[in-house]
Amino acid sequence: MKAGVTLHWHGYDVPAAMDGVAGVTQDEVPVGGEFTYRFVANQIGTYWYHSHQVSNPQVIGGLFGTLVVLPKAGHGDPVDVVAAAHSYAGMKTINGVVGDLKVPAMPGQQVRVRVINTDNGPIETWADTPFRVLAIDGFPVNGPTEVTDRSVTVTAGGRADLGVTVPSDGKAVRVQISKGTAVVIGAGDPVAPPQPAAALDLLSYGRPTALPFDPATANRHFDYSIGHRPGFVRGAPGLWWSINGHLYPHVPMYVVREGDVVIMHIDNHSGELHPMHLHGHHAVVLARNGVAATGSPWWMDSVNVLEGETYDIAFVANNPGIWLDHCHHLKHAAQGMVAHLMYEGIDTPYRIGGAADNRPD
Repeated sequence: MKAGVTLHWHGYDVPAAMDGVAGVTQDEVPVGGEFTYRFVANQIGTYWYHSHQVSNPQVIGGLFGTLVVLPKAGHGDPVDVVAAAHSYAGMKTINGVVGDLKVPAMPGQQVRVRVINTDNGPIETWADTPFRVLAIDGFPVNGPTEVTDRSVTVTAGGRADLGVTVPSDGKAVRVQISKGTAVVIGAGDPVAPPQPAAALDLLSYGRPTALPFDPATANRHFDYSIGHRPGFVRGAPGLWWSINGHLYPHVPMYVVREGDVVIMHIDNHSGELHPMHLHGHHAVVLARNGVAATGSPWWMDSVNVLEGETYDIAFVANNPGIWLDHCHHLKHAAQGMVAHLMYEGIDTPYRIGGAADNRPD
């Protein structure tokens, strides 16, 4: 494997030239080369970055980092914890360290735990005390309420900010990041709480509020139908992931104009779950399996689509470029589960493959 790299700013809606996708927005940066990424840090929230050149082995090997953007005036959480979950050779880690992450805190303090899932599959996170889900994929939840008997599913590539309060007696709070790791806040070492039997439904969590656009005015409607079929990908025969019946690289682009309101219907009949990730945009979930969202607007850039599930999502085409819309189980992306969102009139001088051996998967 070549050792070239790029950096993709996952969930941060950078200008297209800074998206860090080899063969689409730049050539891979070879050993001894350099590339400077420049963008304005004005999108508040929890994000991460990772290589998007042969990304599956590079991310598995640790070519990633975290990105947290705070308001200029600071934030209301005295204790702010970044917890990047990653598996190395089957070992669960937080911020690259095996075992629990210990965080000092005083009685009564508010704590924000920023859970970032850098693995290829979903994780469940929960706590031994009531908590609130403050943000999903960097965007705040409106009117979050206390959660006591549910875990939170964090999609591959996704993020969830959890808010907890240290008890008045100072006893430690344990936030399980997955079955094998936890953030322990305060004094002591509490026993790991059992995983709740069910996950929180973000479709109905929080308080509804107006969207900044009206999905009813959508002028682009797309289908993203995920299947599994025989054929050839990069000349190799096999059973491959298909998008609307097509195999990579022969998947027609989704084409928009700047300012379009887009509704995308995702359905998964492939036999496996897929964490879907759209670059350069955040979308709001309108419905899952035909059931309309009733809680806080569920803004996301990464969403778990189970076998047999459907999602209807909406976004505004407000970031011109050519953008990947792919599965963030990165092995699946390498097996052809990659589509593109293209704005009319936008082209790129870069090409997948070629002399630079660009491999955006």
